Amino acid sequence: MNEIVRGFLEAIRLIVTLDPELVRIVVLSLQVTGIALLISTVIGIPLGCWLGLNRFIGRRLVIAFLYTGMGFPPVVVGLFVYLLLSHSGPLGWLDWLFTPKAMSLAQVIISLPLVAGFTMAAVMGVDPNLRQQVLSLGATTWQATLAIISEARLGILVSIIAGFGSVISEVGAVMLVGGNIQGSTRVLTTAIVLQTRQGNFDQAIALGLVLLGIAFLTNLAMLKLQGGALEG
Repeated sequence: MNEIVRGFLEAIRLIVTLDPELVRIVVLSLQVTGIALLISTVIGIPLGCWLGLNRFIGRRLVIAFLYTGMGFPPVVVGLFVYLLLSHSGPLGWLDWLFTPKAMSLAQVIISLPLVAGFTMAAVMGVDPNLRQQVLSLGATTWQATLAIISEARLGILVSIIAGFGSVISEVGAVMLVGGNIQGSTRVLTTAIVLQTRQGNFDQAIALGLVLLGIAFLTNLAMLKLQGGALEG
């Protein structure tokens, strides 16, 4: 119990004093996760909408691969990216291993299937008669598609939240490809693991509280947008 109390007090101290190491870790965490989420959103939402709106040969196979990706163990993703970026791997020439770029790449592979999958489910959940109703009113095919996407916007927002949650708290993959190097690739989750292994439980709890705070504030902002969409 005392360790938990000390953890809270240490978290308050680190935040109030703007501890340089904490600030560096938080900024890097948001940078890595932000880039990964942006790429996953830009690719995943159009992909999910396309899968939800179109029927084609092999669609079930594509969806099966997508669902498999949604349940992919992060540590396996980390191993795949590690082998891909190692000096003997096909992308070793990029020299990304043990850099934030490698961490973002791993997080993209983790979050992209979630964003695409939840977006697809949201689009498929829209009333199938909506397209015909809009088309009958004189709308073009593109306008009808936009109407369906607009109806599914809350589900699409949930897909972004799910993607964010899957990567901001991820540790296995980023530790494998990032190396947890101080001042270079150490993020909140890997820092928590390090402090716990070293027995610095107050520091670990403090970092954990900061991570929870970031996740809470981000999701709160998302829910505010969701509330605005509901009111609209």
